[in-house]
Order: sequence, then C-alpha cells, then structure tokens
Amino acid sequence: MAVPTITIIGNLAADPEVRQGNNGPWATFTVITQSSRRNRETNQWEDGDRASFRCVAYGDMAANIGSSLAKGTRVLASGRLRDRQYTDSQGQTRYTTELVVDELGPSLRYATAQVTRTSGGSGSYSGGFQGGNRGGFQGNRGGYNGGAGYSGGAGYSGGASAPQQSAPTAAPQTGADPWGTPSSGSFGSFGSSDDFGGANDEPEF
Repeated sequence: MAVPTITIIGNLAADPEVRQGNNGPWATFTVITQSSRRNRETNQWEDGDRASFRCVAYGDMAANIGSSLAKGTRVLASGRLRDRQYTDSQGQTRYTTELVVDELGPSLRYATAQVTRTSGGSGSYSGGFQGGNRGGFQGNRGGYNGGAGYSGGAGYSGGASAPQQSAPTAAPQTGADPWGTPSSGSFGSFGSSDDFGGANDEPEF
C-alpha cells in the first residue's frame, strides 16, 4: 500500500543544509509546527502542542531550497514520511523518521514572495519575504514567536541567501547524520546527536 502524502505548515528551525551526493544535490531542514488555543478566562491566545519534522529534498528542489529559504521562514511542505536506519558513531543501529518532500513553498499568508522560473520549468522563490511575520507566531495568526527560540516580531524581510557549502570530494559515507550542523537558538542540540546519524549520510531516494 502506498504511503499517504501529508502536508505540514510551520517555520524553519535553521537555514537549510544543502550537500552534494552521488545522485545530485540534497537538502535537509527542520520544520517546527505549533498549535494555539484561546484561553477563555483571559481571552488570550496561548501556545499549544509543538512538533518537529525532519525533512529531506533532492535534485533541483534541493538547490532551490538552499538559495531561497532561511531560518524562520514559514513554509508549506508536502511529502511522504519514512523510517530510515543508520549506524551511529558508536556502532549502534538507530532509526529516524523524516519527511521526503515532494512540494515546498513559503506561506503567503503574512508574507510576499517573488517567483523566478528556473531553466527546468519549475519555480523557485527569490527576492524575499517582505510581508514579514506580524506580531509573532500565535496560532495561525502570524510569524513564529512562540517558545521555540525564533522571534518573528516585526517581520522577516529580505531574501534568503544560500548556505555556503563546499562540495565533498567523495560520496557521503553511510552511517552519518544528514542533519550535520546543529540548529541555533533553543534548537541548539536538536539534530546534532546520534539520534539522526552522522554528518555525511546521504539519504536514499
């Protein structure tokens, strides 16, 4: 039975990581989603449950992600969940769940984006998100400002710059973490441990 496609909406916990593998470029990133609820006593919105999704994308999409999106960007991602097995630095077999992204784009609810068509005919997002995040993430009402280390505040403006990465001279080795660089802020330790493998592990298609 085919794995169902799911769609998530949230904010990037850190700049996407783009690497070069045997089959072309691949990108990894984390999307943080958080619900909200209104307190009937205070009539104020409060943060609810939060979830983190590790995501991976391949090919031209991976390159476009690296040159278009940055930490804090609110995105919509659609893809398939999969479990992946790897060997950590201690030689132990570990497992992780990740979202293999088929479609990805910035949320235009509180921002604007300029779309530049690539030579392959697909659209990449450039120019920037000038609408910004209004007043922080409080439910579905604005940017991300709720308890996860990223303060949306007055708005996210300007385009996302591509992460500066040098292509490895050899193919990524098995048993490493695709989430090599730890996220900043309160996600500093998220993805930097053996829970996600080592730094050179290229996920399979």
